[in-house]
Formats: sequence, structure tokens, C-alpha cells
Amino acid sequence: MARSYVTNLRKGRIESPGYEKLAAIAKAMGFAPEVWFEESVRDGTKAGAVEGTHGIAGRVEHLFEAIRNPKTGEPYTNAEVARMTLGDLSEEDVEAIKAGSVSDPTVSQVVALASVFGVEPSYLLDRGEPPLDGELVDALRSDTVRAITRESSRLADRERRLVLGIVRQFGDSSG
Repeated sequence: MARSYVTNLRKGRIESPGYEKLAAIAKAMGFAPEVWFEESVRDGTKAGAVEGTHGIAGRVEHLFEAIRNPKTGEPYTNAEVARMTLGDLSEEDVEAIKAGSVSDPTVSQVVALASVFGVEPSYLLDRGEPPLDGELVDALRSDTVRAITRESSRLADRERRLVLGIVRQFGDSSG
């Protein structure tokens, strides 16, 4: 990446760098690109390495398959998603990202798509993890579930296993 690009970015002359540029900057600085979208970074810990083959197109396609239009029960169309972005994306933009012909969408495009499907923008970034299933996506729409997830992610692994055991006990007693 050219020094002039970084200089123009720092001075605000570039408003919305693409994912590939953010990924290159993140790699040079030693953290994963999804950190750009995290609400907070705690105690300077590096995020995991970025690997995998799903890519943005695969993740967007998975969201289209997993999240259905509640009125029709069918997957959303590109036109419906474009309308839900309130002008941030055209139908052609949605199709291009979904098809993979735009492999480097801008930050604003990633944020718009994430907002439509109710996921964090970092979900759309390729982290080498399998895509979320529909049940998990639905669960994460709950403010309480997101808060529990955030708080438990700050715990040590042993403590997280204890919390999981407690949650499973609640599930066993209610069923």
C-alpha cells in the first residue's frame, strides 16, 4: 500500500476505504480487520488470525439463505435488501457483492448490509469461521443475548465453561 494512500486516509481525503485496504492496514498493524468494526477493543488483546475461504460473498449469500422475509417466509430479494439500506446500496450493488464480483466493498456498504440483516459488520469479514446458522442469528437479535455474549467473552475459558454449565442447567429445568 502506498504511503500517499495512508496519508490521504489520515487527512480525511478518503472517506470510505474498501475492505482490502482495511485488511492490509490491519495486517501491517498486527490485528484482524474485523477489529475496525468492534464496538470496543479491550486491554489491547489482538484478535485472531484472519483466514478462511467463505469471503464476504459467501457470508452475504448465507444471510440471504438463513434470514427470511417475515411477511413472505421467502428469502429477501436483492431489491428488498437494497430498499432496506435506505439508498446506501443499489440492487446492482447488492447483487455484485452477493455474487463476489465486488470483492472489496466499502466500509459503508458492509455496514449497510450488516444493518439490514441484523448482524455486526465484523460478521461479514472473512475470519475463517463457519457462517452463523439461522438459530444463532435470531438469538443474537436479542439485546439480552448480545449482552450475555459480550460479558462472557471477557471471562477466562474456565469461567465461560462454568457459565455454560449454569445456562444448560436452566435449560434442563425448564424443559
